[in-house]
Amino acid sequence: MSLLTSVDARTSHVDDFRVLLDDALHDFLAARQDLAPELSTELRGLVLAGGKRIRPTFAWWGWRAAGGAPPADAVVRAMVALELLQCCALVHDDVMDRSATRRGKPAVHESFAARHRQQRWAGSARQYGDSAAILVGDLALAWADDALMTAGLPMDVLSRAWGPWQAMRTEMIMGQHLDLLAVARREESMEHAVRVAALKTAAYTVERPLHLGAALAGASDDVIDCLRAYGHDIGVAFQLRDDLIGVFGDSSVTGKPVGEDLREGKRTPLMSIALTRAQDRPAAQQLLRRCLEGGAVTGRTVDEVRSLLVELGAVAAVEEYIGRLAATGLAALDRAAIDDEARHELVRLADRAVARTT
Repeated sequence: MSLLTSVDARTSHVDDFRVLLDDALHDFLAARQDLAPELSTELRGLVLAGGKRIRPTFAWWGWRAAGGAPPADAVVRAMVALELLQCCALVHDDVMDRSATRRGKPAVHESFAARHRQQRWAGSARQYGDSAAILVGDLALAWADDALMTAGLPMDVLSRAWGPWQAMRTEMIMGQHLDLLAVARREESMEHAVRVAALKTAAYTVERPLHLGAALAGASDDVIDCLRAYGHDIGVAFQLRDDLIGVFGDSSVTGKPVGEDLREGKRTPLMSIALTRAQDRPAAQQLLRRCLEGGAVTGRTVDEVRSLLVELGAVAAVEEYIGRLAATGLAALDRAAIDDEARHELVRLADRAVARTT
């Protein structure tokens, strides 16, 4: 799927911003490398190991859309906060999901646990690894606030940004808790799964970063409303694509084990659709619930579930839903009175979000 038929082939400037952001990330972390050294070393390694820089990129183009114009060193430094917030979420999420790897390397809690075993320290290596990783996530969250507050923004600009920043942090945590509740309560409804996607991913990945960037530029309420509507729908589509990648992705590309979401029993819209469509098929229900209830999920089980998801039409239904969300998101963007170059880039970003393979 591509959304780019409506725009010309002008060169994208998204990657230009990434260069500026990576420089700002290096500078921010280098200035703090002597603070909490063992924790900050792990944090630095995760932040600088890669990642798509999706959240700061959407924030940058929200700022540009609302009239922000380079040079903008302080704005770039402020957007370091978004990458640190994402780092907090990743580290904590890996602990909660018992994920062994992140970006093709041991997850932070696994790295600390391995160090504990190698050094023959006292106590449980797993408990130490989990506890230290939680502290790394906490440090990332604290430094995210530091990055925003010390970026050098004028006080009136910082004041405009504080509302969306507060909302973003809270919504990220709420979404994570809803995800935990979905497993604990055996939630299977499509409505609940989409609500989790909207809070856990859409709000803090696309919608609020756009809101933050636009607020930094002093955007009108109408522009902010249009950007948030676009961000909500593209953000949910992003999560739906992530759900498909979590089941069907190539581990050599994603850096995560094949079918990890199935092994973790994720209550995703994909699984909700499949369960609904398998109501009259007891064997299919049993296979799906084996994943959702934390049963043994072997490589063969993953293959069987993947085939079943296709057979039931759940994959096609999610693809259709992604297409609808992309269309309504772009329609909201069309209504926004924003800079043409920024509109062009936001269409490109939507395409990257919904058509990606990693």
